[in-house]
Amino acid sequence: MPARTTAPVPVPAVPARRRSSGPLPTARSRRRYWLVVAGLAGLALTLAVGLVWWDNPMPAGSDGFWRIAQLRMKNVLVMAIVAFSQAIATVSFQTVTNNRIITPSIMGFESLYMAVQTAAVYFLGAAGVVALTGVPQFLLQVGLMVGLAVALYSWLLSGKHANLHVMLLIGIIIGGGLGSVSTFMQRLLTPSEFDVLTARLFGSVSNADAAYLPIAVPVVLTAGTLLWLRARRLNVLALGRDATTGLGLSHRAELVKVLVLVAVLMAVSTALVGPMTFFGFLVATLAYQFADTHDHRHVFPVAVLIGFVVLAGAYFVMNHVFYAQGVVSIIIELVGGVVFLVVILRKGRL
Repeated sequence: MPARTTAPVPVPAVPARRRSSGPLPTARSRRRYWLVVAGLAGLALTLAVGLVWWDNPMPAGSDGFWRIAQLRMKNVLVMAIVAFSQAIATVSFQTVTNNRIITPSIMGFESLYMAVQTAAVYFLGAAGVVALTGVPQFLLQVGLMVGLAVALYSWLLSGKHANLHVMLLIGIIIGGGLGSVSTFMQRLLTPSEFDVLTARLFGSVSNADAAYLPIAVPVVLTAGTLLWLRARRLNVLALGRDATTGLGLSHRAELVKVLVLVAVLMAVSTALVGPMTFFGFLVATLAYQFADTHDHRHVFPVAVLIGFVVLAGAYFVMNHVFYAQGVVSIIIELVGGVVFLVVILRKGRL
C-alpha cells in the first residue's frame, strides 16, 4: 500500500521591516520624530497664547484688553526671533567647527555688545542708554558685530595657512579683551550709572524696541532660510574637510558662507535683546537629543521649537508664577551652564 504524502502547510510570510538609508531609517524613528515635532509645536502654541491672554487685568474684549495683548504679542514675536536666530546659528556653527560644545558667542559678539553699551554710559552718562536707542543705533550695533566677524573670517580663513582653530582662538582673545575694557569702564561709573547699565547687560525681551522688528524679522528670516537651503551642504560639512573636498565642495568657501550667515543671526539677536551666552548651547544640545538624527533639515525645526518653548516657558513661569521678570535670563543662563558642565563631564573632553 503506497505511503500517503501530506502537502506542506504554507507558513505565512513575515513582512520585512521597511528601512531606508535616510536620516530616519525606520518607521518607528519617523513616527517618533513627528510626534516630537507635534508635541513641541503644540506646547509652543500653548505658551504663546498663555503669554498673550493669561492674567490680563482688563475685561476680555475691551480696548484695554487688546492693547495689553498687542504689547504682549510684541514680546512673543521677539522671543520667536531670538529662538529662531540662536537655534539655527548655534547648530550651524557647531557643525562647521565640528564641535558640539562651543557656540557663536565665542567670536566675541556679546563682548562687543557689552563694550558698546558700557562705552556709551561711560562717555555720556545715564543718557548713553537713551543715545543707543533707535533704529540707526540698532543698525550700527548689528553692523559692528557682523563687520568684526567678517573681518576675522576674511583674514584668518584666507590664504594658504587658513586655520579654523586659530580663528576661534583669536575670537576668544578679542572677546576677553573687550570684556576687560568693559569691566575697567564699569568700575569708573557712579552707582546710579552702573545700575542703569546693568539692566542693559542682561539679556531681556524688554530691551527690544518694536521699531526694530520691521528690520530684524526680514533679516533673520533671510539668513535662516539661506542656512535651511544649505542644510544638505551642512550635512556634508559635518563629515570634515577631506570628505567635503572629496565630495566636490569647496570646504573653505562653504565655511565662510555659513559663518557669515551665523554672524548675521547672532548680531541681530544680541543687538535686539542683549547677551544670552548659554541659551544657544542649551537649545542645540536638547535638539540633538530630541531629533535623534544628523540631518539638519530635521534638526533645525526641532531646535527652533525647543528654543521658543524654553524661552517662553521661562518667561511664563517667572512672570505669572513668581512675578520676577528680571531674572529670566539669569535662570536660563544658569540651566544652560549646568547642562554645559554635565556634557563636558560626560564626554571628558571639549
